[in-house]
Amino acid sequence: MKSKLLTRAVRLATLAAVAAPASVFAGGFSLNEQSASAMGTANAGAAANPENATTVYFNPAGMSQLKGTNISFGAAILDIDAEAKDGARANSQLPSAYPQSEVQGTTGGDIADPALLPNLYLTHEVNDSIDVGFGIHAPYGLAADYDDDFVGRYFADKTELTALSFTPAISVNNGQGLSMGIGLNVLYVEGKLTKFVDNSGTIAGAGGNVVPGTPEQGYADIEGDDVAVTFQVGFLYELNSQTQIGLKAQTGTELELEGDAKFTDFAAVDPASGFVGAIDSTEPASVPLAIPESITASIRHRLNGEFTVLAGATYARWSRFESLDIYGRDSSKPLTSNSPGGMPDQLTHIPEEWKNTWQLNVGGIYQATPEWAFKAGYAWDESPVDQYVTARIPSSDRHWLTLGAQWKPAQSGWTIDAAVGTLLFTDDPKVSDQSYVLTPAGTVPNPRDPNSVYEGEYELEAWSAAIQISKAF
Repeated sequence: MKSKLLTRAVRLATLAAVAAPASVFAGGFSLNEQSASAMGTANAGAAANPENATTVYFNPAGMSQLKGTNISFGAAILDIDAEAKDGARANSQLPSAYPQSEVQGTTGGDIADPALLPNLYLTHEVNDSIDVGFGIHAPYGLAADYDDDFVGRYFADKTELTALSFTPAISVNNGQGLSMGIGLNVLYVEGKLTKFVDNSGTIAGAGGNVVPGTPEQGYADIEGDDVAVTFQVGFLYELNSQTQIGLKAQTGTELELEGDAKFTDFAAVDPASGFVGAIDSTEPASVPLAIPESITASIRHRLNGEFTVLAGATYARWSRFESLDIYGRDSSKPLTSNSPGGMPDQLTHIPEEWKNTWQLNVGGIYQATPEWAFKAGYAWDESPVDQYVTARIPSSDRHWLTLGAQWKPAQSGWTIDAAVGTLLFTDDPKVSDQSYVLTPAGTVPNPRDPNSVYEGEYELEAWSAAIQISKAF
């Protein structure tokens, strides 16, 4: 695990977690809300419209069009309603013929709390040809937290992913309208997965050979963190005084979140006595996690002194995220040695099989006065969730509508941006979870647990608001 000081800094900067399913906000677990100035147009044309220092994130080549030293900082607040509808049901490990096979519980409540997402960006003009910049922001995140009596608690309880990116960047330009920028995203990522453990099948299978007081459910808590690096390269080209185009490409990476898996009251057979009893075990574990490659193309066109139109598209290779797996790192430990996930040392296997996605954006800016500008934007945002819709990440495609305003007092150098947005979902996602294991032939239903299922339909609503302060020195 990384130092406690770094962990506390990350938690402070990201306010502990982005408290909603990341799939609510953007493709996969990416987060749209990185800048109030760009959010006002639903991020349309952001790679071709370097208004301020946030271009470090959207396209580092855009730093070449900023003069002097620039700073932008702000935050977005996200408020989400995400809850399973009445009628959600689950079955335990026991066959349906058993009267107690149906899991008793509630729909789990609203799994998402409001959260704050801060950001900070800086740029500096070294000379006429070179600019440098730096950003701190949270590009990825997800969280969901069900009530403890959730009917699907054997499949999901808490799901958290927080990521903080430190982004140094540099840009060069040829003085004839072409700029190129490169940057690094140094990512610190930590995750947490918890769920209740169903002991009913193990207890029933033991007949009377059960230690008195063995509970019918236990608990699993897995935490880990990692540091990784992705690279970004951007280009910006001024076609003429009215139109410019931008392109940004970003590499993916593989994370290995390492930490501990803590199991409490897990029903297991004592080899010495043959009796089933509850054990507690803390086992070193790791969770592989894929960050996708992406490419963004943008265009900005000034119709006249008052109106500007913007458009863009982003393609992300979310098919890298094939499954959510947990591996033990010590084969001598009780659960790791049992490999309940299927493959050697695998504790859990949750198939995801995400698909690649598109996000398409259009927007406009109306410069009403020299001090005031008003913005609007729309984005079509595909969900990568495809065949497997799980309780940990319920998701569907959505429309993103935004409005924004910008106030720039004359001669002050200060600019204030504010934006609001709402998400309209095309479907209520239908979750159908069951127990799976990974074999050399691929994912198959768990032959040791053929009865466990969870089914539920989810209602999703979301809105966001952001503010940003920028200054040119």
